[in-house]
Amino acid sequence: MNRASLFHPARGSITMALLSALAACSSSRSDQKPVAADSTAGSTVAVRDSIITSTIDYDGVAEPVQQATVATKLMGTVAEVFVHEGDRVTLGQPLVRIDARDVDAKAAQAAAAVAAASATRDNASVQVARIRRLYADSAAPKAALDAAETGLAQAEAGLRAANAGGAEVESVRDYAVVRAPFAGVVTHRFVDPGAFAAPGMPLATIQDASRLRVAATATPDVARALARGAPLDATVDGRAAHATVEGVVPSAAGGVYTINAIVANSGLSLAAGTQATLAVRVGTRHALLVPADALVREGDLVGVRVRTGSGFDLRWVKAGSRVGSMIEILSGVRAGEQVLVPRGKGT
Repeated sequence: MNRASLFHPARGSITMALLSALAACSSSRSDQKPVAADSTAGSTVAVRDSIITSTIDYDGVAEPVQQATVATKLMGTVAEVFVHEGDRVTLGQPLVRIDARDVDAKAAQAAAAVAAASATRDNASVQVARIRRLYADSAAPKAALDAAETGLAQAEAGLRAANAGGAEVESVRDYAVVRAPFAGVVTHRFVDPGAFAAPGMPLATIQDASRLRVAATATPDVARALARGAPLDATVDGRAAHATVEGVVPSAAGGVYTINAIVANSGLSLAAGTQATLAVRVGTRHALLVPADALVREGDLVGVRVRTGSGFDLRWVKAGSRVGSMIEILSGVRAGEQVLVPRGKGT
């Protein structure tokens, strides 16, 4: 019998159908994404039910402890402005010079008055010495000696008055050069050369942002529990910082207190005049914590990869405050569940 005659047409059709089905299944499986995460992608950490410090955040503004707007007591034309906004200045550095030629004239007059008074005093002193010798030799009456000594006293008083007048003019002339009251940064320049300056008119603002003061309003029960020098966690312009309580005082609004806290900013890394928050500790509470590196962010969504029986599932959660290197999870996970910390982040 011919071997070809052993092939049955019906059996051949069934075989071909089975082969086609197996090929289709194999192709379908190759297109599916694996549900199990690669064990080398990172490590797993259990969601921890921990006791953390409970805090209340109070908002304020971080203002420089030292800030001054300088002015002059003179009236005159601005002759020179030595600084621009953003310049760093040292204590006593000249900022603005006012044209004070009229004060210079008064200073010259005062100097002349001092010289005249000094000459009068010297002459009176010579006269007194001469009369005293004559009086000792009984060649001058007592009245002449008294008159000479009175003239000397008047001359000395006149010299003191002239010196005081000269000192007053010199002190006024010092106002012609306005100087920095402390080291800092020029944040505002109000005048240019040629402008007219009047007494009390602002010329420049200097700011020392190496120390910032945050003033926040709190309820009496919270504020009264704070002592001077107590440490507080703070946020300035979105950046974490450490603050120290400077004092707690009743607010003018009534019924509330103002917490004043100082933030060291020697490196000037924190921007002055920006929004700030003081976190005041008010007890403890339970919280679910996961490593901050375990968070997965997609736009506004925050999630973690939770271990399941078949791998890791991405689960969206509601994140709370940061506690060191951990993040509080308000909802979406349970204590004890294992979350993935990708390799290179927390491992």
